Amino acid sequence: MARIIAITNQKGGVGKTTTSVNLSACVAAEGRRVLVVDADPQGNTTSGLGVRVREKTPTIYEVMAGSVELEDALVKTPQANLMLLPADIRLAGAEIELAGMERREHVIADALAPAREQFDDIFIDCPPSLGLITLNALCASDGVIIPIQCEYYALEGVSALMGTIQKVQKLNRHLAIEGVVLTMLDARTNLGIQVAQEVRKVFKGKVYNTVIPRNVRLGEAPSHGLPIHLYDSRSLGAQSYQQLAQEYLGRA
Repeated sequence: MARIIAITNQKGGVGKTTTSVNLSACVAAEGRRVLVVDADPQGNTTSGLGVRVREKTPTIYEVMAGSVELEDALVKTPQANLMLLPADIRLAGAEIELAGMERREHVIADALAPAREQFDDIFIDCPPSLGLITLNALCASDGVIIPIQCEYYALEGVSALMGTIQKVQKLNRHLAIEGVVLTMLDARTNLGIQVAQEVRKVFKGKVYNTVIPRNVRLGEAPSHGLPIHLYDSRSLGAQSYQQLAQEYLGRA
């Protein structure tokens, strides 16, 4: 049965989508059956995996609305063993529509229930907010991975996220912090190293040993619709996400 992991941080620009795309792809490269769910209306995980959503393409929005079955909305990606539930701007309207629905916090959980038997791992890329879509993702998940960038104000907003996780645990007692990923480290600066040390103090044993560096190739890969290890397997970014995948699987 699949473990469902929400990748979330309401602070934008922390490497959340980069982690969703590349961690899921590297786990799939290890032979695991993986589904990555794009739950962000910006659809960057979708485009980052080379999937183009057209007007009639079924997305997570239609699955949540009940007009399309989950299996009919899943699409293949360039990485073997990795399937995608895509998203686009249509999902932005779901926040308003969810407000009036029964079991509004559990719509994504109900939608993904059939996939638990089909996959080994399910990753959800959450939007950069603490709205109803993120709440849904957390209620559907067994664990949370929090990307935190190694920059000034890195921990800003994390207390609000932790408060939300604690509230969700009353609805979903299985939810736990899977791990914290340090991203965008510039090892040439003292600031990056100091922030990494501070995050490790706050989260103690939850921080992954693997740190994702600032890497030009990581920034280029999405424009080619490829995860980093398929775009440039020799890059530092690819090696880092492959190491992170190993760490994730070692904890599973």
